[in-house]
Amino acid sequence: MAALHPATSDTILSLEGLTLKFDSLASIQPYLDQLHQVASLEEVRFGGNTLGIDACAGVGDALSTKHGLKVADFSDIFTGRLITEIPQSLRSLCTSLLYLPNLVSLDLSDNAFGGRSVEPMLELLSTHPTLEVLKLNNNGMGPVGGAEIAGALLANANKAKAEGRKASLRTLICGRNRLENGSAQAFADAFAALGSLVEVRMPQNGIRMEGIEAIVKGLQKNPDLEWLDLQDNTATERGSRAIAASLPSWPKLKTLNLSDCLLRPRGGVTVMTALSRGSNPALTTLRLQSNELDARAIDVLASAITLHLPSLVALELNGNYGDADDECFAAISTALEKWGHADALDELDELEERESEDEDEEDEEEADEEEELENKREETVLVGEVETGGEDVRANEPEVVLDDKKAELEEPKAKADPKESDELANLLGKVHIA
Repeated sequence: MAALHPATSDTILSLEGLTLKFDSLASIQPYLDQLHQVASLEEVRFGGNTLGIDACAGVGDALSTKHGLKVADFSDIFTGRLITEIPQSLRSLCTSLLYLPNLVSLDLSDNAFGGRSVEPMLELLSTHPTLEVLKLNNNGMGPVGGAEIAGALLANANKAKAEGRKASLRTLICGRNRLENGSAQAFADAFAALGSLVEVRMPQNGIRMEGIEAIVKGLQKNPDLEWLDLQDNTATERGSRAIAASLPSWPKLKTLNLSDCLLRPRGGVTVMTALSRGSNPALTTLRLQSNELDARAIDVLASAITLHLPSLVALELNGNYGDADDECFAAISTALEKWGHADALDELDELEERESEDEDEEDEEEADEEEELENKREETVLVGEVETGGEDVRANEPEVVLDDKKAELEEPKAKADPKESDELANLLGKVHIA
């Protein structure tokens, strides 16, 4: 009998992390035989192995009869496969899940198949009525693929409305996908139509302030939102204003991750002021590292904690302006101690030395000018259109799917506008990010 992962049980079949290679149906058949024997199968885990076309077809056929299946984990299953293999393999897997009435969770993360392999997922994502958790982290989809995924989620939401039921999707994890601004409005439209989201994680996607603004406005229609992660995108003051305006829409918010979002001093004050109005009393985790926040923003945050954040047990402020001995950080500690959370503040060992306030104001003014230039450029692009400089980004995707640790380094990039690059270089020369 083929060896399985120790997690295998009466309801779970797991090959997770066994690093097996299945090229043919025959190579995976011993595991499929065991799958057939699990009468009450609720969860399958194939992550950390590599499956070819015939193996995926076999898995699909085996799963199509497992009507009790709730969780399908196909993360990191295409390492070393030709990119041309992926669409057929994905189609076999997704088609098998179409008519499973109890499916609630699908994980396809860490498969760097790029935008051209998105299409086989669309029917499943646009029609399945019970899917609650969708994990598409580190797939290299790009703005085009991201917009297609968002379009499928919008179609699913519209289908639910037409059938007189609520949308089912609660969790979307879609980080490290190069989504950029080109897919932001499509996701915003999907989010607004769904209205059911509890957890949204979109870190490290190259989304700029216009995209951040669109996304959080769409999320305003999701009053049960508890977790929002936008780490390592670019908010600046415009995005910060949109975030601040959206916070009152999320009274159940527990985790907010805005680290490395370049809020800057003014944007920071705007967000902290919104928190100080008491609309997010359930907040337990707040991540604000490396945002160029200064004493003004941190003082407002201390006030917010004192008055309205009794449940905050994890706070990250490292990489901002100041010194660990500054009064503003002492005020933060005092505020946390009031609620019995003295150890909530993370290390402050990488704080940045601030330039003079005059120089900071000049930097923010120049940044505002850069933002205006960017806004004008964005206004010339149709909503939902993706800029690639005339080049098909998908055509540059790697021919072989790399392992997930290398995928981000190898993801194709759209050609940059030289003029825009020069302007951005001038700006970044004056901005210090920890």
